[in-house]
Parts: sequence; structure tokens; C-alpha cells
Amino acid sequence: MGLRPAGEGKGEKPKGSVVMAGRSRKNLWIIRATTTVLLWTCVMQLTALGDMWGPRVLKGWPSCFTSPGSTPMAVISSLPPSIEAEKLVLPPKRVYKNNGYLMVSCNGGLNQMRAAICDMVAIARYLNVTLIVPELDKTSFWADPSEFQDIFDVDYFITSLRDEVRILKELPPRLKRRVELGMVHSMPPVSWSNISYYLNQILPLIKKHKIVHLNKTDARLANNGLPLEIQKLRCRVNYSALRFTSQIEELGRKVVALLRKKGPFLVLHLRYEMDMLAFSGCTHGCTDAEVEELTRMRYAYPWWKEKVIDSVQKRKDGLCPLTPEETALALRALGIDGNLQIYIAAGEIYGGRRRMESLLSSYPNLVRKEALLEPSDLMSFQNHSSQMAALDYLVSLESDIFFPTYDGNMAKVVEGHRRYLGFKKTILLDRQRLINSVDLFHNGSLSWSEFSAMVKAALADRMAAPARRVVIPDRPKEEDSFYANPQECLLQSTR
Repeated sequence: MGLRPAGEGKGEKPKGSVVMAGRSRKNLWIIRATTTVLLWTCVMQLTALGDMWGPRVLKGWPSCFTSPGSTPMAVISSLPPSIEAEKLVLPPKRVYKNNGYLMVSCNGGLNQMRAAICDMVAIARYLNVTLIVPELDKTSFWADPSEFQDIFDVDYFITSLRDEVRILKELPPRLKRRVELGMVHSMPPVSWSNISYYLNQILPLIKKHKIVHLNKTDARLANNGLPLEIQKLRCRVNYSALRFTSQIEELGRKVVALLRKKGPFLVLHLRYEMDMLAFSGCTHGCTDAEVEELTRMRYAYPWWKEKVIDSVQKRKDGLCPLTPEETALALRALGIDGNLQIYIAAGEIYGGRRRMESLLSSYPNLVRKEALLEPSDLMSFQNHSSQMAALDYLVSLESDIFFPTYDGNMAKVVEGHRRYLGFKKTILLDRQRLINSVDLFHNGSLSWSEFSAMVKAALADRMAAPARRVVIPDRPKEEDSFYANPQECLLQSTR
């Protein structure tokens, strides 16, 4: 038996083996650590993608809660992993030479701003510029301090449009400093302009100044005469990219669920609010003291340019929102069941319960969000009119019938969205004909059956069915709004 080297007793391994084993353990530890880091990174990325894309992709947006032809959740959950993975793929970024930066300040209420945002995205895309997330109106009558991200899912807005246009939450630091110092070219663009105006007038300014701030954005892009790709992009922004925050959407689902428990429901968009009456000068049925109050309010706001208004003539011309009394008559004449749930999508009704008595007596199942929800649900929405309007918007989309009493911005945008969702039933009144019928009924010239027949006849072809937009050259304000009837984006052919 030979002698063993020192240290090679029983159970001991050669020194070289010990070194090799140590290296193996070290390499194994490095592999395990690296794998763990990679797996954790993947998990975090997938979680982020799931939060950003999952809910809407799986629900088949553009609808807020449902959409025509969308795949049910139960079916999607059973899809093969490869198909689910395909649904989560982000659109590729569009690569283009950046011509500069476009800042926009929206004006008006929620739906006026919503349409403007869609226009500005389309304009930024066709100018090959970078769009800064739009600033919302905080100085109008409502004085709502809400930021874009308080109402819309800003990350989804940016990411879902990345294949069309680059959108940033704020300017790069050097340019941001220039704006803070007032060194920015600011202007209101010309209303109802074609895309050539922006290419020929606005783009050279952006190239010259690097930044242009459009400080008024309502009705700045034409309804008609635009390339098809622009119209489709406006629809994509409106019906896909402008997703409300999770808080607003969850509350909207809650309201709809509470209404659905009791059956079908109609949303009555009743614009009989103090600001609307003051602005329009419509005072039918108001007391002398109320007329005086509304007049003082109109004169108090300089941007309401029309001061002297003939309320009687304006009503006869069909330019006033329906009163609660006229609304009750119209619903009854149309044969709307008195037991149907009616959700009031509006602010505080001017005149309070006195003006609502006739509507309540005919339709006792009137509900508002304040009555359906707990005070804690709406606590964060108080003094935020745009967030309240967003909630009403969601409920309006899901209603069995949508009945606007005035063709303001919300009525138009909801009408168009309901068309997009499959021509959901929307009652579109010809207020001039209706008011004439109401007055004839009140003075005894029409029996109830005659009045009802006239109202139904006036609505025979006004239920948001497929139709062409009315185009009036040189009078764009009188045309049908693109957002009320986005015919270029509808699946069903128009007649």
C-alpha cells in the first residue's frame, strides 16, 4: 500500500476535485440567480401589460362594458395560450421624423373636449409631430380642476396609439423651460378647417418655433371632406384610446348593474340646468325671479356673447332644451311605459322638485346616480363635473334607450358612440315640430290621440338608424356633427 499525500484521509477528495466542485456550485448559483431575475422581470412586464391591455382587450373594446361581436369572457379564458399572448402584443411604434411638438388646451365640457382630443390626435399624426397630453379646461363655468389622467387612462391613451403618433405626458426639460418662460407660439386655430389648413399654416409654424400651443380646440377640424384615414383615426381615438380611468369605469358598471337588477332602463339626458338655460336664454315655465336670475348670470360671463335673447321665438324655432313638462308629454306620446326605470343624466334641474312634478307623476321610477350609489362612492367626484359627466356617459352607452332633450355635445357624442355599437336605440327629437305639437295640444287644437300620432310620425325616421350625414357647404355649424354620425367607421352600410 502506498502512502497517501497529506490530507487525503478517508472520505476526502483530491484538491483539484474540491476546486472543480466549488466552481460548479458557483456556476450553478449564478445560473439560478440569473434565471430568477429574468423570470421576475418577465412576471413584472406581463403584469404591467395585463393591467394596461388585459381588461380592454379581453372585453373587446370599443364598448365600455360590452361590444358588438366581442368574445365572451368565458370563451376568452378557454383560448389557447398562444392566442391570449397575441392579444397582449403592443402595437409597434411608428417611426417618423419629428417635425416638432404640439401642445393643446381643450375648452368646454367633457364631451366637447373629448371630440377636440380626437381631432388633435389626428392633426398631430398627419403633421408628423409629437403631441403632448392635452390640457383640460379648468376656467369654464364649471371650474373643474380635473387633469387628463383624472378622467382618462393616460398610459393606455399613449400606448394604444403608439403606432400612429408619439404622445408624451410633458415636454422635454429644455422645451418645458421655454414654455415656463412664456417663449411659446400660442394661437387658436381656425374653426372647421380642412387638414390642408394644418399642413399649410400650422406645420410651418411648428417647424419655425419647434412648439406650437393651440389654446382653443373645439370644432377646429371639419366634419366632412377629410381623407378616410383621418376619419377612421378620429374614431379609433374616440372609441378605443379614450378609455376612462378604472375608478370611473368600475362605478359605471356598478350603476348599470343596479339598474339591470330591475329590468330595462331609459337614460334621459335632461339639459334643464341653470347654466344651460342662462346660456341659451330659454326661460319657458320659469318664474319672473328665475328669469331675472338667469339673465344676470348670462351677463356675468363675458364669453357668453349673446346677451339679448327672445326666449319665446327661440323655443318656437326648436333651439331650447325641452322642459321637464314637455319631456313628460313626449315620453307619454311615444308610448313609453310609465313603470320603466328612467335614469336622469344631468346636473341639478333648475327649479327643483316644482319643475319635476309632472315628470315624476308620469314616471315615478326616476333615479339619479346620487340615489343609486352610496355617498362614499361619489365623494371623490364632488366638484368635478367632468368626472360626473363621464359616469353619466358610461350609463348612457349601456341603456336600452337614450333620450337626449337637447342636441348638445354629450347628446351628439353618445349618439355617435351608440351608432358605432350597433345602432342602439336613440330617440332623436325634432324639437321644432314637437314644440309646435305641444302648443297645439295645450290650446285644445289637438286631441291626445292626434298629438301622440304626430309625435310618433315625427320620430319615424329619427332613431339613429343608418343614414348619411347632412353636409351644408359654407355652413359647417348647421351640418350633422361627425361625432354624432361617424358614418365612415360604421360596420353597417348607410343608405
